[in-house]
Amino acid sequence: MPDRGFSDTTLAMAQFDIIEDQGVSFVKATLKDETIQAQRGALCYMRGSVDIDARLPGIGGTIKRVLAEQSIIWPSFTGTGEVFLESSPGGFELFEINDCAWMLERGAYWASEGSIKLSLHRETVLTSLFSGEGIIALSTKVSGSGKIVLRTRGPIEVITLNDERVVADGRYVLARTEGLNYRVRRAAKSPIVSVLSGERRLRVFEGTGKVLLSSYPYWRYLLLAGEEAL
Repeated sequence: MPDRGFSDTTLAMAQFDIIEDQGVSFVKATLKDETIQAQRGALCYMRGSVDIDARLPGIGGTIKRVLAEQSIIWPSFTGTGEVFLESSPGGFELFEINDCAWMLERGAYWASEGSIKLSLHRETVLTSLFSGEGIIALSTKVSGSGKIVLRTRGPIEVITLNDERVVADGRYVLARTEGLNYRVRRAAKSPIVSVLSGERRLRVFEGTGKVLLSSYPYWRYLLLAGEEAL
């Protein structure tokens, strides 16, 4: 597995393989009496002795997730066998975290080992409104140690910040480490200049940590999605 700058630790647990065929890619998870979690509805098929479990969160969590149009369930797969997840014209990125936490943008989470804790992180009301996501904006929080699979429309670039700042169009942001200061602002101080520049509201990340960007799509994704992929 290539070093993407996420972690220096390799965990001997469930095995994830990203397979490309016929212009699409999909994820295969190999389990040996182990557990993985995945995005709701991501299963294609599975082989061997594998059981599926899915549980509803509490009432408060359910209401927040429904209002934010987020998945309220992350099913788990436990046993020995192979689990094949649905394909994508974009791509998938496998990385590991080691006793840390990341905030993933909506739609970025695809699967993870059972050792990874999944929860939701709520942004401030002001940030939610400026980002255009309404009063409640939730991101998927992954924490602990283990492997995670991200769904992405293109190659990933890791931006490492050391008491620095990066400003990006929100369409290209995939994830950020916990602890970075995050806010949304206009492209320019003047509203008129912002409109004339053609730029949307920009996301600002400050501090020490990492930001994952996917600034250009895979050709197959661009071919299918057209101008919407840009």
